[in-house]
Amino acid sequence: MDEAESAERGEGAERPGGNGARGVGDDAAVPGPGARSGLGRARLLSGIGVGSAVVVGPVALMGAPEPPPDPDAKPSGPPERETGRALDALRQVAAELGRRARLAEGEAVEVLEAQVMMAEDPMLAEAVAASTTAGASAESALHESFGMFRATLAEAGEYLAARVADLDDLAARAVAAAAGRPMPGVPVREEPFILVARDLAPADTALLDLKLVLALVTEQGGPTSHTAILARSRGIPAVVGVAGALAALTEDDLVVVDAANGAVHIDPSEQFVAQAREREAGRRTAAARSSAEGAPIRTPDGRAVKLLANIGGAADAAEARAVGAEGVGLFRTELLYLDATRLPTFEEQVEAYRAVFEGFDGSDKGSHVIARTLDVGADKPLPFLPLGEEPNPALGVRGIRAFRTLAAHEHVLDTQLAALAAAAEGTGIDLWVMAPMIADAAEARWFAAKARAAGIGKVGVMIEVPAAALCAREVLAEVDFASIGTNDLTQYTMAADRLIGALGPFQDAGHPAVLKLIATTAWAGAELGKPVGVCGEAAGDPRLAAELIRLGVTSLSMAPAAIPEVRAALRG
Repeated sequence: MDEAESAERGEGAERPGGNGARGVGDDAAVPGPGARSGLGRARLLSGIGVGSAVVVGPVALMGAPEPPPDPDAKPSGPPERETGRALDALRQVAAELGRRARLAEGEAVEVLEAQVMMAEDPMLAEAVAASTTAGASAESALHESFGMFRATLAEAGEYLAARVADLDDLAARAVAAAAGRPMPGVPVREEPFILVARDLAPADTALLDLKLVLALVTEQGGPTSHTAILARSRGIPAVVGVAGALAALTEDDLVVVDAANGAVHIDPSEQFVAQAREREAGRRTAAARSSAEGAPIRTPDGRAVKLLANIGGAADAAEARAVGAEGVGLFRTELLYLDATRLPTFEEQVEAYRAVFEGFDGSDKGSHVIARTLDVGADKPLPFLPLGEEPNPALGVRGIRAFRTLAAHEHVLDTQLAALAAAAEGTGIDLWVMAPMIADAAEARWFAAKARAAGIGKVGVMIEVPAAALCAREVLAEVDFASIGTNDLTQYTMAADRLIGALGPFQDAGHPAVLKLIATTAWAGAELGKPVGVCGEAAGDPRLAAELIRLGVTSLSMAPAAIPEVRAALRG
């Protein structure tokens, strides 16, 4: 990649999220063998690393956000014309985001399609029309209407409040479209660069050109924010939550982004850069060699550990197989629902699930697929499944509770379970099905009875609630397996919203409290002879993978892009 190629991470990296220091420092020691002398000194920015690579390249700053319109600006025409301009701008935004969703893959599709739904919300259009009818310009009407929605979400609890950034992005795009200006987004460059921004909207992250964008540096965000998750799923190293990044960096500054240690080195010496590139070449060679070997991972005592893939649909299956995934540890079935304006029929679900299953059919290695039932509520509202307003949706009706506590919706779960069982028939895959947000043994028992009645052979639960981890033996006694969702388990254990950048240091799945809950669950599984995997972001972190396996975890499921590095780290 010439002046912008990747560089190897060093040894001695802290646990993910363990680097609580953020901002600008004076010195920068490069980690890794032989990196403690002769490498010069550089200014340092600190944050939370995503991935383990280190990349070298010039800085490209995200364009300035669209300024709010002048509230005193007069409309350019009669109210009908302003209404038309505003609604046309919303249609342009929805069409552009829809186009990006069709080109994107995996989790990016889900995020983009959620934004399309926001842009197409009839209540938003009504608010805009009411404002232009009252005499506002198209730009002001859009800005004010999004502002009202923004205030509502900000007061609605942590999960919906996290959508505020999405609304801000939509508002900026709509105002720009109404004014005839280009929508804000990633700068256009011909040479590879490191993108630096306050934060990245889902629409921007989803379509990053991997041939040009070498790494991400953002002032906001945490290790499980949308930016971090999408960066990890696309294999882009990043450092998020870097206070002062935009003030400290200027266009075309040469930097070394060390994702393993959450560091951004400014103006590094030539020797620093050369040694970093040499280590990166070694890291890539080790990852490629490990993938080529193909042998399963085994612990020193001979216990096999499966490396599985997290996927959102059929498009992800080929990538997962290409990197040697031994199956699917998390199939997010809600993707089918998030793109729908009505409840998908049984037949539509069977077709969609079968397309995913066929991507893993015909091979003993890779035929194992774990599907998660519909995870609805909180930050995943569905128009055809009203759950009512809640002061704190993250602690409200979400996951399995949407069906167990609201009996009117129970048929939705029943239909999905039947469709999953029917889709797997004749495919040759080994289908396991689990439910999200299980809190206790009673919920596990209720779900298991439904799943088995629908013809599901292997029934499991997700451990995301600390109560379920603390009572793991009782919960696992009701089912066949468990998978630990470390993203939610960490945020609930630490009482820290995982999407707030300022709380990033708390989003540490390696924190002793979180590890104790993981160990408690894994030990309960071992005692009962039932597998316990991890499918949260922690599973894809090479620095934490070995720790999870030592605690007794039997499988790690992650974004396909993370599998080669995790495999190489475990073999080492």
